[in-house]
Amino acid sequence: MSKDVGRRTLLQAAFATPVVAGLSTSEAAADYGRTDRFTIAVLPDTQYLLDEGGSDPEPVRESLRAVVQRRREANIVFLTHLGDVTEHGTEREMRTADDVFRSIDGALPYSVLAGNHDVPGRTDDQRGVTPYLNTFGPQRFSRMRTYGGSSPGGYNSYHVISGGGRQWLLLALDWRVSDVGIEWVQQVLDRHKTLPTILTTHDLVDADENAHAVLSEHGKRLWDKLIRRNDQIFLTLNGHYWPPGRATLTNDHGNPVHLHITNYQDRYYGGAGMLRFYTFDMVRNVIDVETFSPWLVGRRDRTPLETENSVLTGDADRFSVEIDFRQRFARFSPPVVPKPRPASAVLIRGTVAYWRFDAEGMTTVKPGSVARDLTGNGNDLTVQYLNTTAPDALTWSEDHHDNQPAHASLRFGGGKQPDRGAILRAGNTAPINSMRFLSGYTIETFIKLPAPFEGDHAFMGILSWEGRSGDAGKQSGWSPEEPTCSLNVSGERFLQFVVYPVPVDDDPTSWSHAIPIGRWTHVAVVNDGRHTVMYVDGAKIARNAAAVSTGITTLGKPFVIGATQFALRYGQGFYGWVGDTRIVGRALRPSEFLTRQ
Repeated sequence: MSKDVGRRTLLQAAFATPVVAGLSTSEAAADYGRTDRFTIAVLPDTQYLLDEGGSDPEPVRESLRAVVQRRREANIVFLTHLGDVTEHGTEREMRTADDVFRSIDGALPYSVLAGNHDVPGRTDDQRGVTPYLNTFGPQRFSRMRTYGGSSPGGYNSYHVISGGGRQWLLLALDWRVSDVGIEWVQQVLDRHKTLPTILTTHDLVDADENAHAVLSEHGKRLWDKLIRRNDQIFLTLNGHYWPPGRATLTNDHGNPVHLHITNYQDRYYGGAGMLRFYTFDMVRNVIDVETFSPWLVGRRDRTPLETENSVLTGDADRFSVEIDFRQRFARFSPPVVPKPRPASAVLIRGTVAYWRFDAEGMTTVKPGSVARDLTGNGNDLTVQYLNTTAPDALTWSEDHHDNQPAHASLRFGGGKQPDRGAILRAGNTAPINSMRFLSGYTIETFIKLPAPFEGDHAFMGILSWEGRSGDAGKQSGWSPEEPTCSLNVSGERFLQFVVYPVPVDDDPTSWSHAIPIGRWTHVAVVNDGRHTVMYVDGAKIARNAAAVSTGITTLGKPFVIGATQFALRYGQGFYGWVGDTRIVGRALRPSEFLTRQ
């Protein structure tokens, strides 16, 4: 095994023959937000409602009221207007706009950028003072906690927003950004290199009746000079054109950029203050988008026309954008995860056995290799290959759950055709083999199923005790040939924990939901001496056995990680990754699980 260990030695507790173990320290990762789900509200062209020639600002007022009222419920952290606030950009119209937006000053941070109807249309961001700038210039936003600054002319600005456990950069750019303005934007991006960025402007993409968007002439300029070069920019929002639509382009770094146009001024009542919510779900890795008019939704006795325009559910108006946030942002903002924790940090009171697999430089893990029980209780596990097994039956991996104490795992290459795999098996005299846990127990492990999940791996075992339940006098279960306790994965990827308690002939069984592929899952089985509850990623499952379950019937036969016997024979082995595994002789609270820092 020495050639597999590389520079690591046995004294450093590498996975080798015959020792596996590893110790390191840890500190918790920083978290900037208070929730994994937050919303950015988007208000597009309101020009037909703020027109001194005759219109009605009330729908805009109602949209702003709705954002403030729903701020806590939807966790709205910011509102951005996409330009063309008014029809002519006159002082009179801007006074109305000022009055409308004043209603949310101090209640919610927001940005308002200039559209071609707010300023002289043939000018760019070097145009000088206008009624728009006097109304929505830097002086308006400077007291907002999100405000970061404005370009020298005042027409471009940026905000730093907190949400979903991190910070985000939002650029609010003039409808015509000059070369000087682009240089300023690049400086802002360079000063905030780790922040994912949303670029808002008035004119960027146009869409056809099928909602397929393409870059406008000005949009091509922004794309070539700014967006495609800066990997931080992952989402752009603009108005100006209608109908709404979206496109996805690939930037110079090979990553997708989502470009959305939202504008409803062509619809009933000048768009009726149509509002769009972009809700970022950091757990589901999606941005959920919905579009509605709070003013119309709140009206009583709506006409059919008003009802038709109150909530929009077409493909261009209500949709989800799938983004693996961690992967998309990894190049400029690598995820901050907790550092490894030493075994001493997780050897809590009552710990019976604890195994971990951190050993750098390892590739194939050979038969005879030993994973030490880091409690010192003597429950060491020895690697054995099953049946006709390929060399990749068991390999060491740096892959791990973010909150796993050790930053390593074992990759099991088990399968049914032909029966193959590897197991880690306790010695014949290991204490774990005979322990009955009458006062309760907690069994924890980390697993990950491959993506794609190929082949038939139904009821592959994660861990178990060897032996026939029939030999323990248990006949009421599915079969007397099954072992007395095992944690398995069904063909539907449901976790199954089946146990034969000590005092009765019964087999209380817990079933989880279908666990995901390609993602780490923490599993905890907790028994308080009377009932068993399974937790998946810290959440209690529904299908826990109602029957009384006291202890685990054991026959003095070895405990095993990587497979489950049937009729005293191992068939397929586990297919996927297994990380830190711990058994504690009492019921733990979720706050005591291995995932807790």
